Amino acid sequence: MVIRSRLRATLATLGLYLLAGLLTAYFGMHAYTGDRGLKAKEDIEREKAALTQELAQLRGEREGWSRRVALLRSESLDPDMLDERARAMLHYVHERDLILRGPPPDTDAPAAMAAAR
Repeated sequence: MVIRSRLRATLATLGLYLLAGLLTAYFGMHAYTGDRGLKAKEDIEREKAALTQELAQLRGEREGWSRRVALLRSESLDPDMLDERARAMLHYVHERDLILRGPPPDTDAPAAMAAAR
């Protein structure tokens, strides 16, 4: 009887340690891979860094557009420059405009410069 009670006490102790170890492993696994775990936190930090970089890029683009829009305001708009840009972009020529034609641009200029070096 003494042997059985000692065996039972030992098995109960081992069972409790095993149960505590399994519970610790279960909660530890969920602390790492769960919805709010360490891995999810790393993913959120990575996404935050990517979005911060995209935000900086978009702010720079917005600043560029703001500068271009500011140039179109009536108080800072140069009518001659506007006319020149509109004609250049629309390929519009007035019948009284004087057109000077020059030689076509040399498309092999970078290759010729590289060969000359």
